[in-house]
Amino acid sequence: MTDSKYFTTTKKGEIFELKAELNSDKKEKKKEAVKKVIASMTVGKDVSALFPDVVNCMQTDNLELKKLVYLYLMNYAKSQPDMAIMAVNTFVKDCEDPNPLIRALAVRTMGCIRVDKITEYLCEPLRKCLKDEDPYVRKTAAVCVAKLHDINAQLVEDQGFLDTLKDLISDSNPMVVANAVAALSEIAESHPNSNLLDLNPQSINKLLTALNECTEWGQIFILDCLANYTPRDDRESQSICERVTPRLSHANSAVVLSAVKVLMKFMEMLPKDLDYYGTLLKKLAPPLVTLLSAEPELQYVALRNINLIVQKRPEILKHEMKVFFVKYNDPIYVKLEKLDIMIRLASQANIAQVLAELKEYATEVDVDFVRKAVRAIGRCAIKVEQSAERCVSTLLDLIQTKVNYVVQEAIVVIKDIFRKYPNKYESVIATLCENLDSLDEPEARAAMIWIVGEYAERIDNADELLESFLEGFHDESTQVQLQLLTAIVKLFLKKPTETQELVQQVLSLATQDSDNPDLRDRGYIYWRLLSTDPVAAKEVVLAEKPLISEETDLIEPTLLEELICHIGTLASVYHKPPSAFVEGSRGVQHKRLPVRTGSGESAESPDTSSAAGISEAPPAVIPSQGDLLGDLLNLDLTPPTTTGPLPPASGLQMGAMDLLGGGLDSLLGGDMGGSPALGAGFGAPPAVAPASLSAPVGGGLGDLFDLGGGVGLPMGFYIPPKTVWLPAMKAKGLEISGTFGRRAGVIQMEMTLTNKAMSVMTDFAIQFNRNSFGLAPAGPLQVLTPLNPNQTIEVSLPLNTVGPVMKMEPLNNLQVAVKNNIDVFYFSCQYPINMLFVEDGKMERQVFLATWKDIPNENESQFQIKDCHLNSDAASNKLQGSNVFTIAKRTVDSQDMLYQSMKLTNGIWVLAEMRVQAGNPNYTISLKCRAPEVSQCVFQCYEAVLKN
Repeated sequence: MTDSKYFTTTKKGEIFELKAELNSDKKEKKKEAVKKVIASMTVGKDVSALFPDVVNCMQTDNLELKKLVYLYLMNYAKSQPDMAIMAVNTFVKDCEDPNPLIRALAVRTMGCIRVDKITEYLCEPLRKCLKDEDPYVRKTAAVCVAKLHDINAQLVEDQGFLDTLKDLISDSNPMVVANAVAALSEIAESHPNSNLLDLNPQSINKLLTALNECTEWGQIFILDCLANYTPRDDRESQSICERVTPRLSHANSAVVLSAVKVLMKFMEMLPKDLDYYGTLLKKLAPPLVTLLSAEPELQYVALRNINLIVQKRPEILKHEMKVFFVKYNDPIYVKLEKLDIMIRLASQANIAQVLAELKEYATEVDVDFVRKAVRAIGRCAIKVEQSAERCVSTLLDLIQTKVNYVVQEAIVVIKDIFRKYPNKYESVIATLCENLDSLDEPEARAAMIWIVGEYAERIDNADELLESFLEGFHDESTQVQLQLLTAIVKLFLKKPTETQELVQQVLSLATQDSDNPDLRDRGYIYWRLLSTDPVAAKEVVLAEKPLISEETDLIEPTLLEELICHIGTLASVYHKPPSAFVEGSRGVQHKRLPVRTGSGESAESPDTSSAAGISEAPPAVIPSQGDLLGDLLNLDLTPPTTTGPLPPASGLQMGAMDLLGGGLDSLLGGDMGGSPALGAGFGAPPAVAPASLSAPVGGGLGDLFDLGGGVGLPMGFYIPPKTVWLPAMKAKGLEISGTFGRRAGVIQMEMTLTNKAMSVMTDFAIQFNRNSFGLAPAGPLQVLTPLNPNQTIEVSLPLNTVGPVMKMEPLNNLQVAVKNNIDVFYFSCQYPINMLFVEDGKMERQVFLATWKDIPNENESQFQIKDCHLNSDAASNKLQGSNVFTIAKRTVDSQDMLYQSMKLTNGIWVLAEMRVQAGNPNYTISLKCRAPEVSQCVFQCYEAVLKN
């Protein structure tokens, strides 16, 4: 007999009948009734009226009946909290039952009843269960602590459950250890700076011992915990790797990925010339390959992770190209991901194999996949120079198939190959020109027009080809119109006598008949150039173009490091840091790979610190300053690549670099009017070029803390007003003003970008030089639309503190490079140090006292704040808004003494004593810190916050 009978409805008054059955003397009848109640509850009927009757059934020795009653209780306790208290006595009793299954069941149910009134009654039974003799009960109780912490964190801390949980890491049973680690990790996520998982070599050893014997999910919890540990040296790192490696052969793919994450992180600390390093690389390949024989969804997750691994360490899978070859029955999302990895692994050794595969793919039926395959052939040509010739001949074979979309994609990638290898493959142009009439996609038409314009001197009928496009000029997309305008001007500069009419016609169409400002502006610029100085026009329009780069879609290195630390999580599938998609992610910490140290040196683990909660060693704030100009000029300013499909590049972006070169700034002055006729009488006075911008711009900030409007942030957080960081006259018309803020624990760089030039600005990117606190952009500069002349936009750039560190002078100085389609511009600005004060900077009183005594007196600095008319409470509240926390206050001789603490993002604590005398507008501040260089900046922050 199945349980389906419980879901069939009864004849009359269902609740009434169930009530009678629940109160029956017969045990079997009672059990049947509870099953019917659970069945009704499962299908969504309200059976809460039976609460007291069901709770009465708890007094039983029958384990099955008890489970059913507990299930009912979990469901309805929230809506009937007063009734749920009736069950407390039974819980307490069941926690002392001789049967460990019942004890564990009671403690598990207690954790699931999220009712505040009940939680305090459950502390005693939970304490007993945490020390129970049976490991099954202990492991259940460990998870219950995490659930209880979620309901009432303060209660858990007061009752000392966290200490008991830490003791369970040394438990003899591996499952208890795994659950204790899982519970502590869960609690630590919501309190990122609580230092609950105090990892040291001894505790790591216990975790590694438990790793071999616990269940697969227990192994995952332990491996994820190990990944947060930073070994002291390469010997310890190797020892951990050796003990984690056997997990790579586990049947559960989650265990495999967690083990890969630990090994990828700890490999950073191993010297590359070590034999073990090479062995480890070999051991990592087979498990990753095995993951690709799972079902498609798992394959996709594995491929997204492999994509990251290959970017960090391509040598792991360099001999495994064949497993990434596409199968006919792979879903499209798996095919595209495999294709991406194939290109990343392509090298001189395997390029023949790869090209043969890609050629096959280009004859498939799936249009998206075919397009990507044709693009991939082009990317291979650009990546592996020796293969370029084979790639071009493969593309020509594909063009001969005359399949429309294949031909169009091939022409787009051949244009890129021409850019990478000039004067090498131009013999194929004739074949391309034969397919001119079949092109209907804007990108392919624009690419073909670029080729005709660029190589006009080699194409006899170039003028006829371009004229054929001109007939439907107004129906073309902007991308094609811009490219056509440039191509015809190039043609005119190469064959002036034959194409004068053609160039006049296109300039007239672009300037007089077009509504598009980009097209008009470019038309006028060419017109002015051609009429005033054809030699200069030739230098600008036919200038040598830079070669295109090999890999444009690599993930930016700091983001890649963070994603490697999140292998096996959603972040590694999205290719975004958790902070980008976890809402309200106050607890999300930015992770980074460890830096390799020698065997003798010790690298303090971020998780290890003294019992006082403060790092025992003085924080190594800040290395010495190097050659700043050199660093800035070496910045790689390619904009970070985004994941997902890229937006189609506008025609302006395609042409801006090679058309306008460095000559744009000299064209911006002067009258834009004039007669459409070329030659004499055009009336174009030459413009004056702005000052050269070869040297970085320094200083020029004015007072950061001047009065003025801030940025709308949570009340109480002081934000300095915006100041001009980069004047337009020093940046070819781009003016940047800005300030810094802190919103929900994230540092924000708030900027206003104004275009005071006459050309459109696009392709913005930003990069910071090394600085005292490792400030770095947390993502690309989001300027989503072109910045038109006289347009102003507000941009907010989130920052993190995981960048490279170097001591600056002054300490809070930040050197910035901003790039757009015109040039790279440099400026420096100063950030108020309160932006680096973290939200958990409040120290315990005892810890404060001990630390104040521990910091040497020579590290103490005294300052005076003058003309401040706040009482001590108002001052304390104002400072708390900027994460300066008052720990204690005492009054001596009508003078208020405030004792305050703040913590910087790099773990440095600053302690303060502020004296406020009633009626005296001058405050005295004493600051103590293990890194006394910080004190001056902290004082400036005090002054700015209190006076504004």
